[in-house]
Amino acid sequence: MDSTAPHLPETPVGLSNAPAGYGSDVVAETIRSLGLPYLALNPGASFRGLHDSLVNHTGNRDPRMLLCLHEEHAVAIAHGWAKVAGMPMGAVVHSNVGLMHATMAVFNAWCDRVPLVLLGATGPVDAAKRRPWIDWIHTSRDQGALIRNYVKWDDQPASVAAAQEALVRARQVACTMPCGPVYVNLDAAMQEEALAAPVPPLPVARYSAPEVPWPAPAALAAAAEALRGAKRGVMMVGRVSRDPADWAARVALAEALSLRVISDMRVGAGFPTDHPLHAGAPGIFPGAEALAVLREADLVLDLDGVDPAGAFKAAGKVPPLVIRASMDHALHNGWSHDHQALAPADHLLVTAPDVAVWALLQALDLPAKPASQPAPAAPVVPEGPLTTDGLSAVLRQETAGREVTLIRLPLGWNGGSWALRHPLDYLGYDGGGGIGSGPGMAVGAALALRDSGSARLPVAVLGDGDTLMGLTALWTAARYRIPMLVIVSNNQSFFNDEVHQEKVARQRGRPVENKWIGQAIRDPDPDFPALARGLGVAAFGPASDPASLAAALREAIAVVESGLPALVEARVVAGYTPAMASALTRES
Repeated sequence: MDSTAPHLPETPVGLSNAPAGYGSDVVAETIRSLGLPYLALNPGASFRGLHDSLVNHTGNRDPRMLLCLHEEHAVAIAHGWAKVAGMPMGAVVHSNVGLMHATMAVFNAWCDRVPLVLLGATGPVDAAKRRPWIDWIHTSRDQGALIRNYVKWDDQPASVAAAQEALVRARQVACTMPCGPVYVNLDAAMQEEALAAPVPPLPVARYSAPEVPWPAPAALAAAAEALRGAKRGVMMVGRVSRDPADWAARVALAEALSLRVISDMRVGAGFPTDHPLHAGAPGIFPGAEALAVLREADLVLDLDGVDPAGAFKAAGKVPPLVIRASMDHALHNGWSHDHQALAPADHLLVTAPDVAVWALLQALDLPAKPASQPAPAAPVVPEGPLTTDGLSAVLRQETAGREVTLIRLPLGWNGGSWALRHPLDYLGYDGGGGIGSGPGMAVGAALALRDSGSARLPVAVLGDGDTLMGLTALWTAARYRIPMLVIVSNNQSFFNDEVHQEKVARQRGRPVENKWIGQAIRDPDPDFPALARGLGVAAFGPASDPASLAAALREAIAVVESGLPALVEARVVAGYTPAMASALTRES
């Protein structure tokens, strides 16, 4: 790859400072006023007017376009960006067909509660203005209905002024907690219409998202009193911020009250996982130690957990007293059950979980400074065939002395193999379980880390199936010189489903030896390094033992630290942690 090739952004030529002349010029100016730094997109004629304005009116600056090879990648990149930045970037999808491509990624963002502004377009709503055939099949009567059940808000403005207002409202709604994706569908004819008169900009600062409310005084006082009286309190850490100050506040609260802590690999790091108060290794599902702590708890402080009721069910006991800090109930609708089972809340603090922690520290008159922790132990690299634990140990060994952000981890990852000590150490899963999102989210997160000036090494450990489904997202990383390391943890199977097939076979007294049929990704074996190189990404492997993986990682890390993306294929033995395997096979 030529590291001297043009960097972001591609610079248009022959620009003038002419005022807005078309509807799409006003749209481009409004997007700029919203502070959206990028628009990830796959081109389409339905927004050709907007595309021209972004290039020839606003000069491909603020926002800058990121060309993607699939609409699902465009939304996944915006999703990954938001997980780091805590604020939205934009994505654009073409008409109904592009939106249908993007739907899974939109659902992921919805379930993960990240702010995302999605723009779309439709063939002219006025049938008299449609081109034969193509504009007709790319025009839908109610395009937003495709995703209305898993966006916070959508609109199809019919005029330039209405488009201005819709875009401003969209960012406001997306950034109002609980956050989520929004969709604005722009009429192609409105975009290309010449302005009869100047359209003044809206004063965007007057339409910002509301501040998160402080907990109601009575509810806060009752919660504080309950925490004072708890003997075996537990803190369940869910959807919390990436702010180091909020991280320190959570640790301080747990230490002051001797709360045991359970964290969740479905969301980003929220508490140091090697802290003495942390109950066992974090996971997609709670492990044995976490479940034992829940069974013994006389109080649980739930900080916007993804599925507290599921954890209580797995523990076999509902705690006698639950404090829940969350606003998530405001987002639930009747189509998706991503809200999970109904969880009890004896004291509901209707606020963001981090605001609740600060409020509780104040109400309890507790210090906000946590104790210091000793340095983590050095990794022990196991011998023999490469396992996921072995991959983790080798990666720790080869990144020693560096700050690493684990953007994504596979389902078989052992949360106890890598201590999480900072809110950017791990960013969480995809929200909706949509396989194929990993590469795109990795690109977006790595871009946000780069633009923040962070010296962190972005690392995404992805499953082979996830990588294959989303592979072409890596071209965008290559095109825009986004430094990131992708490690393909290749067990040559859709192994999650092998576990399910084994369970069904055992229940029915049938041969478990057949579980691989229709699941194995081999014969032929996908050549991940060759596929990555074809997309312009430096690639190494396959490595099937610790020594070869270490050598491949050293080469790949050097590429990333030069400012470019790299991929390493690691052939690992298929397997899950006991907690993961138990949760998958547990009877309902």
